[in-house]
Amino acid sequence: MRYSANSVWENKDKYDVVVIGAGHAGCEAALATARLGFQTLVFTVSVDSIAMMPCNPNIGGSSKGHLVRELDALGGEMGKVIDRTFIQSKMLNKSKGPAVHSLRAQADKAVYSRTMRRVLEAQENLEIKQGEVANLLVEDGKITGVQTFSGATYHCKAVIICSGTYLKARCIYGDVSQYTGPNGLQAANHLTDCLKELGIKMYRFKTGTPARVDRKTVDFSKMEEQFGDERVVPFSFTTNPDDVQIDQASCWLTYTNETTHDIIRANLDRSPLYSGMIEGTGPRYCPSIEDKVVKFADKKRHQVFLEPEGLETDEMYIGGMSSSLPEDVQYAMYRSVPGLEHVKIVRNAYAIEYDCIDARQLKPSLEFRNISGLFSAGQFNGSSGYEEAAAQGLIAGINAARKLQGRESLVLDRSEAYIGVLIDDLVTKESHEPYRMMTSRAEYRLLLRQDNADQRLTKKGYEVGLISQERYDRLKEKERLIESEIERLKNAYVGTSEKVQELLESYESTPLNSGSSLAELIRRPELSYEAVADIDVTRPKLPEDLAEEVIGQVDISLKYDGYIQRQKRQVEQFKKMENKKIPEDMDYDAVNSLRIEAVQKLKEYRPVSIGQASRISGVSPADISVLLVYLSGNHR
Repeated sequence: MRYSANSVWENKDKYDVVVIGAGHAGCEAALATARLGFQTLVFTVSVDSIAMMPCNPNIGGSSKGHLVRELDALGGEMGKVIDRTFIQSKMLNKSKGPAVHSLRAQADKAVYSRTMRRVLEAQENLEIKQGEVANLLVEDGKITGVQTFSGATYHCKAVIICSGTYLKARCIYGDVSQYTGPNGLQAANHLTDCLKELGIKMYRFKTGTPARVDRKTVDFSKMEEQFGDERVVPFSFTTNPDDVQIDQASCWLTYTNETTHDIIRANLDRSPLYSGMIEGTGPRYCPSIEDKVVKFADKKRHQVFLEPEGLETDEMYIGGMSSSLPEDVQYAMYRSVPGLEHVKIVRNAYAIEYDCIDARQLKPSLEFRNISGLFSAGQFNGSSGYEEAAAQGLIAGINAARKLQGRESLVLDRSEAYIGVLIDDLVTKESHEPYRMMTSRAEYRLLLRQDNADQRLTKKGYEVGLISQERYDRLKEKERLIESEIERLKNAYVGTSEKVQELLESYESTPLNSGSSLAELIRRPELSYEAVADIDVTRPKLPEDLAEEVIGQVDISLKYDGYIQRQKRQVEQFKKMENKKIPEDMDYDAVNSLRIEAVQKLKEYRPVSIGQASRISGVSPADISVLLVYLSGNHR
């Protein structure tokens, strides 16, 4: 049953959009709608928890860094805020190709949250309200407003649910079970019943977090110090790289051992994960230390990272050892790790269960198929991670605004962005565990690099209205310079002069037997744009604020040209399938030769294109062929 307040009153203030939740998804959603001119009200269980980081103290990471840069290219806020609040930064996977390079920054958690809150507070058209939304108001299949636990009614034209892990949340360790949200904050206990009454299918998922420990009780002499990059690369394309060259904090690496594993094995019967106390499904790719010890029994040790939670606190995060074991077992296992022999726990590790939806009920725009004007984003959609949440929040916010504008939704496909892969996977694939973004999920990852996110998406952000004319003009000039330099290098030739041969020898590169273009030399693994500077007599002086970005793109474009062209051809084939649209009112029962399972799946998901239909579980290639024949004959 829906929650009914004892006293009901109607708020007369006018709002276009209500956002439920002010985590990473809610912040981006609310900022997007407000910046696009719509009066927006964002609800949060606590104004002190805006953009809170209840788990790991970092932004980015493998594939997640791609999402943050894409979000920034579209006009989102996360990249700008982490650039202002990070305490260490690293470009991951630098020993591999550029397709998997990904930024990761340690955040000062408290400062990050405060900074994002100030951004929201300063944003025109945006109001923040502490309170719990208990009911959605729906008339004739269309959202008309929300009702809070206190009984207040707020009318609006669109609602975006970004409830994170708060819906009927339960935190668990050992025999302790508390019905609270992350960090002991109030759970949202009433909205689930309303959603179920509206016919929305719900799941019960689980995630977890490690203990936080007192820095003063850690022996760092037994650990390996982990430093940030010598030259920091910012997340936001608007951040001046010189402004982020700071004195960075260190992280530390240590390892579990057989003693640690023996302690865990001896207490598995006390773990809620194995006793049946936890009902929700946890993330496969971010397992607890109990899961690691059981599922990877052959491993003698596992990495453990100690990461500072901020510059103004002694709390440290024990990355790699999330757990829901009892408190006494937590002390025993943590103290078996080198450097943690005398550690004091500030906050116990815990697992958290929460309600979320089956995201296959959503359109690619993140609007519910059966409720007009109702959108959702973040962990409520069954994903995990701050970055996945923020990316969905931005898209949901943009599309809520575009619906109110009477414009077509912004839908990014799998060839355009990691965000496109993320959302497409959520709305088309059956998942019974929290979804995590990974580079392996992106078929066209060589084209979807984190370094070229602005070239792929900033134009779209400009057309939406979240990117300024100045920023868009800067991008166009950057693209012009890249194209001009690549063309010049292809036509700039050098011979076998002594100077050329000496330069090649200095880089242990094969000498020339005949003339060569500079582009051909740069394609050699050991050479680069900078390396051939002394023999590049026609090189122009690039604008100081664009030089670093242009040079990086020229190097990648030349070195990986063959692979890039091949992937572009693959994208052309993919686009053909994506561009074959399926009418919204398609009568699948009328399509002869479609298997019964395919008809059921297609009627349930209502794919927008043949490409999307082909990715639905239960729809075979033969079914797609039947659909193509039918559409070509009946819907020219």
